[in-house]
Amino acid sequence: MPQDSPSMLPARRQAVTDPALPAPPVYLDSPPERSQLPVSHYIWLIRRSARRILAFVTICTAAALIYTARMTPYYESTVTIDVDRRAATDVLGRDRQSSAPVELDQFLASQVRLLQADSVLRPVAEQYRLLERPGEAPSESAKEREEFSDSPVILTRLRVTRPPNTHLLLVSYRSPDRKLAADVANGVAQSFLEHSYRIRYKEAAGLSRFMEKQLEELRAKMEQSSGALGQFERELNIVTPEEKTNILSTRLIDLNSEFTRAHADRLKKEAAYQSLEQGLEEAAQVSSQKEALKKLTEDFHGASQRFAEIRSKFGGNHPEFKAAAARLEETRKLLNETEQSISKRVEVEFQEAAAREQMFAKAVAATKSELDRLNSRSFQYQNLKREAEGDKKLYEELLRRIKEETINSSFQGNSIRIADPARPGRKPVSPSWPLNVSLAFVLSSLLAVGTAVALDIMDDTVREPEDVARTFGADVIGSLPQVKQWGQQGVILAAAHGVLQPGGEHGHLSSYEEAIRSLRNSILLRDFERRIRTLMLTSTTPSEGKSTAAAHLALAHAQQGHRTLLVDGDLRRPAVHQRFGIENNHGISDVITAGANWREMVSSPASAASLHILTAGPASPRKAADFLGPCLARIMDEAYTEYDLIILDAPPLLGFPECLQMATSVDGVVVVAKAGDTSRKGVGAVLSTLEKIGATVLGVVLNQVHQDLSKSYYYYGYYGKYHGHYSGRDANG
Repeated sequence: MPQDSPSMLPARRQAVTDPALPAPPVYLDSPPERSQLPVSHYIWLIRRSARRILAFVTICTAAALIYTARMTPYYESTVTIDVDRRAATDVLGRDRQSSAPVELDQFLASQVRLLQADSVLRPVAEQYRLLERPGEAPSESAKEREEFSDSPVILTRLRVTRPPNTHLLLVSYRSPDRKLAADVANGVAQSFLEHSYRIRYKEAAGLSRFMEKQLEELRAKMEQSSGALGQFERELNIVTPEEKTNILSTRLIDLNSEFTRAHADRLKKEAAYQSLEQGLEEAAQVSSQKEALKKLTEDFHGASQRFAEIRSKFGGNHPEFKAAAARLEETRKLLNETEQSISKRVEVEFQEAAAREQMFAKAVAATKSELDRLNSRSFQYQNLKREAEGDKKLYEELLRRIKEETINSSFQGNSIRIADPARPGRKPVSPSWPLNVSLAFVLSSLLAVGTAVALDIMDDTVREPEDVARTFGADVIGSLPQVKQWGQQGVILAAAHGVLQPGGEHGHLSSYEEAIRSLRNSILLRDFERRIRTLMLTSTTPSEGKSTAAAHLALAHAQQGHRTLLVDGDLRRPAVHQRFGIENNHGISDVITAGANWREMVSSPASAASLHILTAGPASPRKAADFLGPCLARIMDEAYTEYDLIILDAPPLLGFPECLQMATSVDGVVVVAKAGDTSRKGVGAVLSTLEKIGATVLGVVLNQVHQDLSKSYYYYGYYGKYHGHYSGRDANG
């Protein structure tokens, strides 16, 4: 192969920074978060961890099965309590009870809490000695139970539930003793009923005491108001003012009628009296003797007419004349006496009518005055009477209520009653084998899968090429499979002699050698016009396989007949000489410290004449590392014309300053990262540092990849089978 002359060295430097080459990607010191992975990745992840997941689930399920078998069986008994808010709780006063509003949900919630109250549970716990039984109450030592004996009783195995849309309460209790479970459940229900009765009895007794106290005050007030009413009635000297008022009103009406008639009669008599001045006839018309006067007048006229007739016939001495004259005189005398009597009677009747009118007028005035006086005090009387009647009615009502409460307090009827008592269970309800095993299986499966996914999400290492490309935008130019047993120098020497066999001791290295050849082609065939002549391999931290990769890469290149120089630039932990089984007595450290010629330090394995190795040499002081960069730059400039490819095994870049000088002296830098071990942050820091100093990063090599890291490496499992099948065909062919 033609070699470049010294005049081509500037062209090589130009190739590194030629603007015609693609611009290097920009790397970040802090890599971004991983993008969302497809579902197929998690399916692969579960399949990869299937054995571990299955083992964990099997262990958890078996543990649950064993634990369930060792658990104590528990029986459960349930008593049903019926709650009827419409039921009568009193013997008397049911109308008062039925008018109360019913809040069923709140009432049932209150009853559920009361069922778990200390007043209900303590008698049952003391009766059956539940606090002394293990597991029947919260775990407390005997000293604590004795010290806090007055603390509320809590039964952990008691359960109170309410079926939806019902008025029922279910009180359940669990115990290893089936009879005890039923007895405790029934005891709690009965204690709850008795507790409800005691509450009602205490409430009624308290209400009775309160009402009795109020009764004494009402009695005193009633006596006071009744006394005031009696005193007022005595002052009025009447039994009931209402009746007196009615009598006076009737009397006043009658007097007004009589007064009106008397007034009319007086006017009539006054008119008759005044008519006496005009003549007797008008007065006689209103007199009671008008008939007698009329007859006398007729008799007088008849006597006068007869006297006139007799006088015309007879003389004055005639007996008839004298008799007629005497009769006429007698009639005139009777008429005059009657007229005088009528006049006197008319006057007397007028005076009587006037007096009668005055009397009725006085009587009407007196009755009206008495009625007004009585009406004015009637309002005061009504107020006193209403107050007295109200006090009496309230006293009687309170007395009645006291008697009702006394009777009702002894009545045990309640709206809460036991509908179905608890009975001992036939089969234990706990533990449930299917439930426990199913829960253990489901929960352990979820936990195992969740742990696998969580570990994958929290994994910050570089595992597959997509991680590098997606996170840093860099190329992965090669993936080296995992080799379980390297064998150190024997591996490299066997590879140099070409004795690697798939079925032999180092047969598993065949896939690794194939990956090395693929890496060699990826590097050297990247640009046909400007071929890479100097190459540096570095890593983020030690033990990532860069020295092994550099040794195999140099050997693979030399096996094609190309002159290859492998330089061990790691003066702190040299490893190249171990890979080929050569001595490390002389090397670059001698060139730096003693000024020796580097060509004299070069050695070559007997089986690979085209491969030359420049070891690091014996351990050197720290000062040698400071001059390593310029020394290697000079060595590579001198060896550039002698070798087709110079591979530099550099120290890890993070923490070692000499790597920065080496990176600027080569055509390309390859970063080796251990798949599943090197963090993305470290790779990002290396790539960012190389980009800042202007080094040409060819890409990243993932080392020790295997099928368990990613589904992208599935094909590595077929390398050994393929080579074995191919070798078998050659042997048989």
